[in-house]
Amino acid sequence: MATVDLLQVKQRFGIIGNAAALNRAIDVAVQVAATDLSVLITGESGVGKESFPQILHQYSHRKHGPYIAVNCGAIPEGTIDSELFGHEKGSFTGALAERKGYFEVADGGSIFLDEVGELPIPTQARLLRVLESGEFIRVGSSKIQKTNVRIVAATNIDVGQAVQSGRFREDLYYRLNTVPIKIPPLRERGEDVIRLFRKFAADFSEKYRMPPIQLEEEARQLLLAYRWPGNIRQLKNITEQISIIERQRDISAEILEKYLPENSFEKAPAIYRGHHASAEGVFFNSEREILYQVLFDMKKDMRDLKVLVHDLMQTAGMEEGLAHNKDLIYPSYIEKAAELIGKRDDSLMGKTVHGKDIPQIQDADEYVEESLSLDELEREAIKKALERNGGKRKNAASDLNISERTLYRKIKEYNLD
Repeated sequence: MATVDLLQVKQRFGIIGNAAALNRAIDVAVQVAATDLSVLITGESGVGKESFPQILHQYSHRKHGPYIAVNCGAIPEGTIDSELFGHEKGSFTGALAERKGYFEVADGGSIFLDEVGELPIPTQARLLRVLESGEFIRVGSSKIQKTNVRIVAATNIDVGQAVQSGRFREDLYYRLNTVPIKIPPLRERGEDVIRLFRKFAADFSEKYRMPPIQLEEEARQLLLAYRWPGNIRQLKNITEQISIIERQRDISAEILEKYLPENSFEKAPAIYRGHHASAEGVFFNSEREILYQVLFDMKKDMRDLKVLVHDLMQTAGMEEGLAHNKDLIYPSYIEKAAELIGKRDDSLMGKTVHGKDIPQIQDADEYVEESLSLDELEREAIKKALERNGGKRKNAASDLNISERTLYRKIKEYNLD
């Protein structure tokens, strides 16, 4: 197909931003639009996934056909099959007449299944049949019907994890995920945060007929540093609140800070490190990243310790030399090494320095890999946080920079009740 200008696509569908990951997602959508391949769009809630199915539809040969968007998470489990595939008269209580489902109505066009991860397992089996053969059966009927639709699905859950836990069919996942498109979260889009703020401020200025709000430099840095757990939707809501409530139109960091929640129940916000914080600050995206950092620091410390003790022993000569260089190696060094490394070398047992056994100098990389799995580190960190805070989970969650709900789940997972 002819090359499509990304700027033109953004203007047509109201997409604001220049982040590389966003541009890549738009480019992939335009490139696959001309095909009938199934597309799975992933990204956190509020990142703007709903624009991409429209790009796929409008730049395809189906653009003159129907386009239907279905929020799978908003339809009760008992009626989802009827909504998607239709039903016959009398097929269940309240079925007073036959009804066409979305797949029948969207024949020749595109259907967007938002929050597809919320579909019940039986409905997933029906959807798989549509993907494989274009066939479906109305509820209460035995007649096979055909449909020709392009299916685009979206979800904000980790579908791979849902497959492992048995909440999502693996075969359906691979059918839907023929072409994956990942929409980046707002916190990874840099200056796009400022661009979006300006756009929303201008929109609300026109809507409420008042001067637009503007950010002072320190407020701008705070906006860039914040984690935005609710992504674009949260930014838009906060911009609207400030536009309506604040009489002062030049927004300082102190004013802006009042509208940024310090504690988000579902997702922890970024840590604000003062007015001069930058977007490059360390803001962990999940509790596991904290543990990764602990692991890396520990590995580095153990490597340094290994090198130090090894050099001392080499200088001392390990055997005869040790007796002649007592001032180079102190018992405290040996005791500390034994405490951290935790094992003794059988080949050196019986050899002493100032009456102390020489411990095994185990390779630090092997020791960490063998003894410290990520899950073990996570469990130990949670256990120590609970002990430090006297079992108070709210305070422990704050120490760990995770939400209380995540802490409750981890306590149950690691049997720390």
